[in-house]
Amino acid sequence: MVGPALAGGGAEYVRDAIGQRRAVVISDSNVAPLYADALAEALGVPTRDRLVFPAGEQSKSREEWARLTDAMLANGVGRDSVIVAVGGGVVGDLAGFVAATYMRGIPVVQVPTTLLAMIDAAVGGKTGVDTPAGKNLVGAFHQPSLVLADPAVLATLPAAQLRNGLAEALKHAMISSAVELEWLLANAATLTDPANAQSPPFTELVARNLQIKAGVVQRDERESGVRKSLNFGHTIGHAVELACDFTMPHGECVGVGMRTEAEIAVRLGIAAPALPGRVETALTALGLPLFPSRPLTPDAVLAATRADKKARAGAVEYALVRDVGIVAGSESGYGTPVDDQIVLGALSECLSG
Repeated sequence: MVGPALAGGGAEYVRDAIGQRRAVVISDSNVAPLYADALAEALGVPTRDRLVFPAGEQSKSREEWARLTDAMLANGVGRDSVIVAVGGGVVGDLAGFVAATYMRGIPVVQVPTTLLAMIDAAVGGKTGVDTPAGKNLVGAFHQPSLVLADPAVLATLPAAQLRNGLAEALKHAMISSAVELEWLLANAATLTDPANAQSPPFTELVARNLQIKAGVVQRDERESGVRKSLNFGHTIGHAVELACDFTMPHGECVGVGMRTEAEIAVRLGIAAPALPGRVETALTALGLPLFPSRPLTPDAVLAATRADKKARAGAVEYALVRDVGIVAGSESGYGTPVDDQIVLGALSECLSG
């Protein structure tokens, strides 16, 4: 639901979702003092059941998963408990994976505090951690009992973090409809400024994207078909993240990925030549870069795609679009294998100005 989860006080919604279960609040070092501690206090969660880890993608690891689960075991947390994840995408993924695996699975409530988490990461039940071989390679599907998004908290985000989430909104628009893309671009000036976080367009942005993401997930929870369309831009995006050692924000990498994958679709004859330009125009309107912020070679990014979860029998699959709102590959499960030479050509075109 979209409502006053944190900035407006919404502990009652979480309390209704967890019932009499013992709550363990998991957050990171940035969000805990801003929101998680206050929510834990309102829920009556004792200090021992408030777990905090260092902020940043580097904490989304098997080591941090082990530390959190060991702390819960040491504190006597049982199967009649629930995890309340308060934070951005890293918090949601890591805390969700803890919930999915702790004593074979306990409920999780997601309280996202970034735009990316509100409209994408907290919805759909994907949880997991990164490994040296790639992003999100160890994980589980574990649906949350509740997702409570409060757009008002976005006022505390740096503008760059807001743009990071808007990349996922652009992805949703690209796979859903031209109407969604038009709405997003018409409101771009408002949506790129955190000062407008309590304005109606932000609430509508979150609501529209939750509806898109949840609608796809409801049709294909385990990603065996249409849910693969949500990976548009992510095969190349995740490879860029890995190739740059996670020094670029996820949304910026996905932006580069969407532009490159649009070019791949053109080179395959799937999309019209105008598609990459439409992606570029949208990225620019949303304040997202067209190119990686550090030099990357096409060969390095191509090599990084080999670690992607979407690889099948040695071939990497891509979620491509024919046009805005028209996803390619419906006849073949929404995954399109692409020859390395085509990928290299598109990367050569899209990695540098």
